Amino acid sequence: MYRVFEALDELVAIVEEARGVPMTAGCVVPRGDVLELLDDVRDAIPGELDDAQDVLDHRDKLVGDARSNAEKTVASANAEAGSTIENARDDADRILADAKAQADRMVAEARAHAEQLVTDAQAESEATIAEGQREYDTLTTRARSEADRMIDAGKASYERSVAEGTAEQERLVSQTEVVQQAHAESARVIDAAHAESDRLRSDCDLYVDTKLAEFEEFLSGTIRSVGRGRQQLRTGSGVPDYASDYDADDRRSERRR
Repeated sequence: MYRVFEALDELVAIVEEARGVPMTAGCVVPRGDVLELLDDVRDAIPGELDDAQDVLDHRDKLVGDARSNAEKTVASANAEAGSTIENARDDADRILADAKAQADRMVAEARAHAEQLVTDAQAESEATIAEGQREYDTLTTRARSEADRMIDAGKASYERSVAEGTAEQERLVSQTEVVQQAHAESARVIDAAHAESDRLRSDCDLYVDTKLAEFEEFLSGTIRSVGRGRQQLRTGSGVPDYASDYDADDRRSERRR
């Protein structure tokens, strides 16, 4: 490129130093020197300029080809994007269907588990009520037997006291001074026998009432436990703990005793 500039400078110097043609703006330059310098300029111009000129000459064709390629690329990208969106929509529908099926399966399993829990709770409550009924019958029978035994013992003591008082009265009836004392002692013995019989009956009634009250509280605690268990099953707040309720009822019964 340096030779190009140097040749151009020489051409300018030749034109400036050339002899002018009279009455005109032209001048006379040495043809051989000018042609030689022009050949040097042509030889010194790099081939890239010719290539650049070729590019400029084919610019419209290159731009058209580039625009066509760009349109093809955009169309291909749009088609690929549409296919990707369609595939994504299909995947989303499939995932949604799988999630719905899994949710339905989980709901069915939860419902079956809840129904099993309700069935187990009902069976346990029925067993508890049956056990309570058996214990009630046992306590009632035992209390009735104890009451009958205590009543029989009271009657026997009463009859024995009456017999002893009667015998003592008959023994003392012949003694004038002792008759009044015998009557008084007989009345005292009879009153004592009646009082002892009343006391035994009161103790028997208190014992029976205490046992019945304990069983009533046991049944109330059982019913509360069953109701609380059913409420927890309906609300899904957890599995009922019946053992803790029974322990609490036992502690309350121990405190009363």
